Amino acid sequence: MLPEFYTVAQVADILSISKETLHKWNRSGVLVPAHCLQNNVVYHRSQLEHFEQAKLLFMSNWEAEMKSKPDRNYTSLELFAGAGGLAIGMEKAGFDSMLLNEIDKDACKTLRTNRPQWNVVEGDVSQVNFSAYQDKVDILAGGFPCQAFSYAGKKLGFEDTRGTLFFEFARAVQETNPKVILAENVRGILKHDHGKTIETITSIIDELGYTLVSPRVLKAIFYQVPQKRERLIIVGIRKDLAPQVEFCWPSPYSRIMTMKDALKAGELFATDVPASPGQTYPKRKAEILSLIPQGGYWRDLPDELQQEYMQKSYFLGGGKTGMARRLAWDEPSLTLTCAPAQKQTERCHPEETRPLTVREYARVQTFPDDWSFSGSLTAQYKQIGNAVPVNLAYAISRSLIELLNDIEKLELGNKNIKKTKDLAIAV
Repeated sequence: MLPEFYTVAQVADILSISKETLHKWNRSGVLVPAHCLQNNVVYHRSQLEHFEQAKLLFMSNWEAEMKSKPDRNYTSLELFAGAGGLAIGMEKAGFDSMLLNEIDKDACKTLRTNRPQWNVVEGDVSQVNFSAYQDKVDILAGGFPCQAFSYAGKKLGFEDTRGTLFFEFARAVQETNPKVILAENVRGILKHDHGKTIETITSIIDELGYTLVSPRVLKAIFYQVPQKRERLIIVGIRKDLAPQVEFCWPSPYSRIMTMKDALKAGELFATDVPASPGQTYPKRKAEILSLIPQGGYWRDLPDELQQEYMQKSYFLGGGKTGMARRLAWDEPSLTLTCAPAQKQTERCHPEETRPLTVREYARVQTFPDDWSFSGSLTAQYKQIGNAVPVNLAYAISRSLIELLNDIEKLELGNKNIKKTKDLAIAV
C-alpha cells in the first residue's frame, strides 16, 4: 500500500534532489507542502504524480516481478566477487554459480565460509583460464575496478586494453561465450577520462559480439535498500540473440527504506540488528559529534567547534556534507564507504555517538544476518563497503532471469522449427 503523505526527506529522495532545492521550490511556489502533520511539513501523493521519478514509483510492477522464476537452472560465473553481495542477489533470483573469482583472501574466506558448495577461485584474475566454461555459462558478471586506458596511437580495441582489469573481464567473456553479460561500476565511470573509458568499454563489448543495452545508473534506494548508493549497470546480450529479445530494467519498490528499516525489526528484517563489534571514535571527536543532531553535519556545530573540527577545510569551498555526519532514523543512509570512522565520510549512528557496527553496516547493504564476514575488523568493513547491495543485485537478477526465460523460449522455438524441417526432409 502506497503512503498518502511524504516528508521533505522522502520527497527529496524520490525526486533525486537536495532538501535545500525542495525548500527553494517551496519558497518559489513550485512545490508547496500540503500541510503540517505531527509537527512535520508533508506533501500529498497527488502533488508528486506528475514527476517522472514519482510516477515510476507509484506505478511499479515490483510485486509481479517478485514472482519471476527461472524456466530452468541458469548458470553464472562472477569475477571480482568480493564478499558476495552480487552473488547472493543472483542466488536468490535462481542462478546457479559455476565459479567466483576474487583476489582478496579475506573476501574469499567469507565466500567459502557462507557457501562451502561454491567454487571460489582465489587469486589474480589474469592467471585464471576460463576456457573450460565455454558455452556452459548463461551469464558472466562482475564489477571490474575502473582504470584508465592508454590511447596513444591505439584503436581502442580489445587487445589495446591489456594490463587493465577490464581486459580480463573481456577475456573471460571471449573464453566463455555467455548469452548475457552484466557489469557494474561506479557512476563516475561515465565521465572517467572525459568519457573515453565508457566509449572504449562500449566499443569492446561490440567487438566481442554483444549488443549493449543502454547503460543505466540505478539508485539503490529504489530497490529496497536503505542507502543512497548509486551503481552504473551495464548489460550486454549476445548478438545472435539480441534482435529477438528485450531486457527490461527492474521496477522500483513502492517506498524508500530508512535507517529504521535497516536496524529495527520490520519489513526488511524480522528482528532488531544483532550486536557485533565496531570501531570507536577518539574522545574529543566523540565529544564534538555528540552535539550533531540526527541528519546533521559539521555546519550544525557552534562556529568555534566547526573551526576546531574542520581545521583548514573550514576555509575551503564546498559543502563537505559527509564530514561529522550523523545519520537519521527516518532517512536512508548515505553511501557506505570502506571505513566508517574516517573524517571525510563519517557515518555516525542516529542516536549513539559511534560509527555503525559491522552488522549495522551489513544491514544497510541488505546482507542477511547469517552472512558472516572473515578477517580483521578493518577487512570486514572494507568487504561490506565495497559490496553491491544484496537487494539491488536481487532486483537486477530478477530482470535477468526474465531475459534468459525469453532467450530459452526463443531457443526452444528454433529447435522445434529445425526438428520440423528435419522431419520434412526425411519424409
